[in-house]
Amino acid sequence: MPPTRVSRSPLKGWSALLLLGAVSAAFPSLAQQKTGPGITGDDSLTWHGITLYGVIDIGLQYDTHSAPFSPYRPAASGNIVRQNSRGPVIGLTPSNMGQTRVGFKGVEPVGDEWSAVFQAETFFNPQSGEIADSLKSLAVNNGRSLGNQSVGVDGSSAGQVFQTAFIGLQSARFGSLTFGRQVALLSEGAIKYDPNYLATAFGLLGASNTYAGGGSSEDNRLDSAAEYRVSLDDRVRFGALYKFAGSNGSANTAVQLDLGGDFADASVDAYYSKVRSAITAASLTAAQVAALPALGYPGANSLAATISDNTAFALMGSYKLDPFKFFAGYEYIRYVNPATPLSAGFVDIGGYILAFVNDQAYDNSKIVQVYWTGVRYAVITNLVLTMAYYGTHQGAYGTGAQAGCSTAAHSVCSGSLEAISFDLDYRFNRHFDVYLGAMYSDVQGGLASGYLATTNINPTFGVRYKF
Repeated sequence: MPPTRVSRSPLKGWSALLLLGAVSAAFPSLAQQKTGPGITGDDSLTWHGITLYGVIDIGLQYDTHSAPFSPYRPAASGNIVRQNSRGPVIGLTPSNMGQTRVGFKGVEPVGDEWSAVFQAETFFNPQSGEIADSLKSLAVNNGRSLGNQSVGVDGSSAGQVFQTAFIGLQSARFGSLTFGRQVALLSEGAIKYDPNYLATAFGLLGASNTYAGGGSSEDNRLDSAAEYRVSLDDRVRFGALYKFAGSNGSANTAVQLDLGGDFADASVDAYYSKVRSAITAASLTAAQVAALPALGYPGANSLAATISDNTAFALMGSYKLDPFKFFAGYEYIRYVNPATPLSAGFVDIGGYILAFVNDQAYDNSKIVQVYWTGVRYAVITNLVLTMAYYGTHQGAYGTGAQAGCSTAAHSVCSGSLEAISFDLDYRFNRHFDVYLGAMYSDVQGGLASGYLATTNINPTFGVRYKF
């Protein structure tokens, strides 16, 4: 049976290293986050308004409990304890402190008040030479037992040429309106208010983009999205994003809102996210792989998936009191069965086929609460110490004999995941820095169901170059 629906099928290839990109809209701090390094002025690689930019980040990491590292996932390691984590692993890992990427950004005045903007960039893995592809890290584990798997984690990177690609207009007075594949508003908030700025090696929010994606790692970047942002008196800001499905109906659509403001040395933002028919992909079991020939799906890029309608609310803030900067955040995520189910054969991002689909995982709503706090301390000029705590709690959502359970016997039982991290980052200049740190994570209850190990520590040393 051939694939029945096509959602998105971006191209793959090394031509992705020659990209187009742009300044992100009306907020300078968020523009720097979207484009990565934030190198500006005479030190940037700018010609006729077009700026080449990039980040290369690679380090050496040891994990007390991990599966072998992946050449495909953007971060290579799992960083936090995961279901197939089983023993000590050491190796080179990319994107520990900041996502390795390359792109262009540009601004072109088109009137007294307006400018055209555009951006496109890609992620790649410097330790392997591969385009970042989280879904491939899952597909290579198809049919393997947990004890024989490598690191495989779902995400929005699926081998696309462009991880970000949008064009639009911006005005200092009227705001910005952009169209294309864009960072979700909730993900931008996680970047801004995570003490580790979404560093994968040192923070739960970066190691697991599930929370930045409002319940699904694939949704921290959204295809076919229109985004509007406006700022009032440089203090109050508003953002709205809508993701189109490319067809009739509400399946695969998304709505996100952001309302925030800056007050003296404090900053706060509130977010709302609704994603319909959200996809959480997973590797195929051995039995599912054996069934593929009869179904007519190719084995190399077929996956399983759980489908849900996800609603998230979040409140995040920071306060600067030199030489300290304090952070805190809270997110509430509710998963329910999708109003518009997806059928087997649906084609996910990167052209991956969902050969087996579960649309009935949440007969009872699953509630996940995420919370974090931390501080960044400028020890001396160019040296920053970051300490952070992250926690998640899943409420029990089983039925029958599993209702209200709190053990690791079933994945529907209540459970928790916690992480504590510290890291030092020394900047020699605006282009080059070195870092050292570690994160401890542990999982309990239903969130530990089926796990081979329940803790991990990941000491990491690395270097990063930005241009």
